[in-house]
Amino acid sequence: MTRPEQYVTRAEARTALEAAARESLRAPSVFNTQPWRWRLIGDVLELASDPSRRLGATDAEGRLLLISCGGALHHAGVSLAAGGWRAEVRRLPDGQHPDLLARIRITGRTTPDAHAKELAAAVHRRRTDRRAFDARPVDEQTLDRLRRLVEDQGAYLHVVPDDRVPELAVSVDEAADANVDQAHHSELTEWTHRPAWTGDGVPATTAVQASLRRVPVRDFLPDGSPGMLPGAGHDEGAAYVIIFGSSDAPVDLLRGGEAMSALLLQATAEGLATAPISEAVEVAWPRRLLSRLLSGVGEPYLVVRLGYVEETDTVPPSPRRLPTDVITVED
Repeated sequence: MTRPEQYVTRAEARTALEAAARESLRAPSVFNTQPWRWRLIGDVLELASDPSRRLGATDAEGRLLLISCGGALHHAGVSLAAGGWRAEVRRLPDGQHPDLLARIRITGRTTPDAHAKELAAAVHRRRTDRRAFDARPVDEQTLDRLRRLVEDQGAYLHVVPDDRVPELAVSVDEAADANVDQAHHSELTEWTHRPAWTGDGVPATTAVQASLRRVPVRDFLPDGSPGMLPGAGHDEGAAYVIIFGSSDAPVDLLRGGEAMSALLLQATAEGLATAPISEAVEVAWPRRLLSRLLSGVGEPYLVVRLGYVEETDTVPPSPRRLPTDVITVED
């Protein structure tokens, strides 16, 4: 007797869910803190935030923590869809446990999603490229595709017009000025000088020497020697986009992180270089300046710089925590 085509055994579901959690470890996060935990209980996968990894000075409100966790959630979903699994996702399923962000359950089989397979292939190629992008512009068709993908995740995308990029630069500058106190400096030092065994943080090999840019780039090694040259360009052709939503409620920030992941993976699949810019959303006043760029119609979650680089050298991968440090498997 053959089993129904859609039937999924408990063992198959657990294997697929654990593989999805492992793939999610490549998701981007603020300062590469990787502030999430996974727990596989039976045939249910739970995503929780890890408050011990929240940046107390840089991310005092925990907004970027939720966005980072949303990126991990989307990475896991891409893995499942690419593998031909149908999954049910419940976001913030338990009001008594706010750190519990999502539950994922496999509900059946389906044809592997071709687009998800493209995104899954980009997971291990994606890098945050802090080098300067060259003069080749990002075309409107590409930006429209990215906009639709972001909207599919429940968020929105605003492309900053060239004549308003100076306003964006001011908001990033204002945030940098606000983050010069000892608490911010100590936090930056902590997460840029991590021991290798921790598998997290921003290593010197991925930091870039300071250079003239249209929008300032955070100096991740103000007291050290960055591992990469900035390149010949000055971001002339870069596109600056703002991922935003209707509110800063936890579920909307989580969806904003899912949208971030979708945008970064699609851009990588299409040969674009990407660099999230979180500075302007870390501080309330610069964040209000960003809201002006949105004409006050939304809550800004993250800025992303998109473009092309001529350099043939690839950006080294950032370290990742061991699966055993992040994923708990229970019967």
